[in-house]
Amino acid sequence: MSDSDWRQALREKGYRLTPQRELILAAVDELGHATPDEVLARVQQQASTINASTVYRTLEVLEELGLVRHAHLSDRAPTYHSTRGHVHFHLVCRRCHKVVSVDAEEAAPFVESLATRHAFSPDLGHLTVFGECHDCEGKS
Repeated sequence: MSDSDWRQALREKGYRLTPQRELILAAVDELGHATPDEVLARVQQQASTINASTVYRTLEVLEELGLVRHAHLSDRAPTYHSTRGHVHFHLVCRRCHKVVSVDAEEAAPFVESLATRHAFSPDLGHLTVFGECHDCEGKS
């Protein structure tokens, strides 16, 4: 979605385009995957008056508009990422906490099986698979 598209989406849903919303969306884009606290830290570098509740409310609005998504990559707060990139799911190593973004196409056989066998269509953008990466596998 281009900058003008998301600005138009905000206006069509009755939301004002505010500098805070622009800063928060830009922070999510720049950080790649970020918790609300990480987004807050980034935007406060440019606008120290933005507080945590503004960040949380804005992330909810941006998610409602389809501009960001969240996934649970740990037992901490949800992690947000922009939808402007490719649709992907996440692999998270339980040992080293490395996060790998995997293109949704790699899950095509799994998605097809779910559709055929269970009449179900998964939302891959929220999918997180926990396990161990090759570097950590078998380490005690």
